[in-house]
Amino acid sequence: MELMGSRSGLLRFCDLLLQHAAIPGNETQSEHDHYGPYMYLKVQTCSGPGISGNAIYGTVSDLRRLAGIVEAKLQRAAVGSSVRIQQEFGNDREYSLLLDVRDEDFDPASADPELTDGAG
Repeated sequence: MELMGSRSGLLRFCDLLLQHAAIPGNETQSEHDHYGPYMYLKVQTCSGPGISGNAIYGTVSDLRRLAGIVEAKLQRAAVGSSVRIQQEFGNDREYSLLLDVRDEDFDPASADPELTDGAG
């Protein structure tokens, strides 16, 4: 799963995870919310942490921990670099979370193949 944006934009993903974890009803297993312009990103409460092709999941504690991992990695990431989060969060070796760090002027719509010819 790839998220692309400026450092400040990607840090908003941390806020999203923390907000999801803070909703009392989301402690129940299988509770989930969809995010993003097309609602493709799913954050789901589950018994253990992981990343799949369509969801980021874990206990609310796991999701808070992921927010901390993302924040720490973004503090050290240079513009133009990619940060991969995989085993730090879950044991699944098939999927990872890739954070593609762009400059602060980056417009996410410019990289959206639904809105452009993909040349963003």
